[in-house]
Amino acid sequence: MPATALVIDDDRSVHHLIARSLEKIGVEVISAMDGPTGVQLVASKHPDVVLLDIRLPNQSGLELFGRIRDLDRRLPVVFVTADSESETAIEAIKLGAYDYLRKPLDLNQLNDLVQRAVETRRMMSVPVAIPIRSLDDSPADAFVGAGPAMLDVYKIIGRVAGQDVPVLIRGESGTGKELVARAIYQYSRRSTEPFLAINCAAIPENLLESELFGHEKGAFTGADQRRIGKFEQCNGGSLFLDEIGDMPLLLQGKVLRLLQDQKFERVGGNSTITTNVRLIAATNRPLEQMVEDGNFREDLLYRLNTITIRLPPLRDRPEDLPLLLERFLSRFAVELNRPDLEGISPSALDLLKQYPWPGNIRELQSVVRNAILHTPSTVIVPDFLPPEVRNMTPPPVNAIPGAHAPSHGHISECDLVGFVDTRLKRGSTDLYAECLEVMERFLLTRVLQETQGNQSRAAEILGITRGKVRDRIAAFGIVVDKDVRME
Repeated sequence: MPATALVIDDDRSVHHLIARSLEKIGVEVISAMDGPTGVQLVASKHPDVVLLDIRLPNQSGLELFGRIRDLDRRLPVVFVTADSESETAIEAIKLGAYDYLRKPLDLNQLNDLVQRAVETRRMMSVPVAIPIRSLDDSPADAFVGAGPAMLDVYKIIGRVAGQDVPVLIRGESGTGKELVARAIYQYSRRSTEPFLAINCAAIPENLLESELFGHEKGAFTGADQRRIGKFEQCNGGSLFLDEIGDMPLLLQGKVLRLLQDQKFERVGGNSTITTNVRLIAATNRPLEQMVEDGNFREDLLYRLNTITIRLPPLRDRPEDLPLLLERFLSRFAVELNRPDLEGISPSALDLLKQYPWPGNIRELQSVVRNAILHTPSTVIVPDFLPPEVRNMTPPPVNAIPGAHAPSHGHISECDLVGFVDTRLKRGSTDLYAECLEVMERFLLTRVLQETQGNQSRAAEILGITRGKVRDRIAAFGIVVDKDVRME
């Protein structure tokens, strides 16, 4: 049975033009010259797609769209209009239209859009593979996973939570290291005391020491009053140091002393302060290699490494993907006010299962949000997934969107505005860190080009250690030979 397209338009020439065009792709056209007739045909003929003119006699197409949605929420509706106002297009998409075409019609665009809409309609007619379920009472940051890898993680948390020993959590970015730290805290004897988290990579080196240990009034320019640091604030509780591999060597020595003696001095102070803090640290970096390179203290690694919890990447947890999808889908449908959403189609789930998830759980959350925001109907099908998932070409973890490196070794300025806009549209939940990475990688590459690869000079210009320059070169995949470029 051929696919059918219902055209609702008061212009007979438009019906004729669309019918001639869609005939080439095997789509049959049924016509309505006004809104009431169009609604009757939706109810009786059950078309696969509707092409709806916004300006109809005695009725707005936007108003008619609501009646069509009441009859069939899965029916893709494409608005067609001669109106050039952007507000009209925005309003149509906001209401849930599948897409928007402007007159005069581009017939190739029309045929392509109708083919995609018909295929979307077909996939939405198949029972969903991952349904929306009612949210339970578990917190939003609760662990999800029942595979062997995560069960091992749960067991280790259970064994170490009640012990007052340092814990090192290792795993790729986005795997949920802070969730593990919070679980250790919640099941520990310190669960009624403070829990504080600090990202060592997000705070400039010259401020990190003050953030951790505090400072006395007048300790440095701008220190106009005493500041209490995190180790002092967290007395009796647990402190989570994320990205500890980014901590400067000098500061590592102070942290080591605190682990050994639970004593420290504020910056610019002489008084020794005693505290009682349980330290939980996390990193996605190869600390052993950093020790060999002289960028991380071996004695600190030994102190942190008393108990190590290794979080598996999402690609090694295929059995947990449906559970994670179900939870995020149900949660974000509520957050994004989509009570009509039914779930994910089998074909979309197949693509999600094949995708390697370089950004792990954090990327999965972003993809689910993105898909919900881009789904005008009740079922998420492949057409509404981000391009990298549909095309199975995930961006490199260290790539800078908006920047490129021509063969002669120079790179263009980052299109930061475009990058931010793109990430906002995709529902990013880690935009601060993403923008910092874009800026840092571009800046480091540009300075190394200026110094012709001289890392000591680059460190001096940037105001960081040479070890950190080496680390960033490795982390960002920057090639330093005759030319400096990004791979």
